[in-house]
Amino acid sequence: MSVQNGNVITIKEAAERMGKSEQFIRICLQQGIFGFGKAIKLRGRKKYTYYISPVEFERLVGPVKPDEV
Repeated sequence: MSVQNGNVITIKEAAERMGKSEQFIRICLQQGIFGFGKAIKLRGRKKYTYYISPVEFERLVGPVKPDEV
């Protein structure tokens, strides 16, 4: 998982770690449900951009297990 490099967690990785769909993660980020990331819709764009903080994700979801690396 990208947490190892300390700067990127993708929607796909978060979904796999949480056992949820990627769409579930996107919607929860858009609605501000999760405290580990943000969904931002830039002016003039139709799609969202997502950021998931590795530090906050690990704090809320748990650390990466050795078999996930």
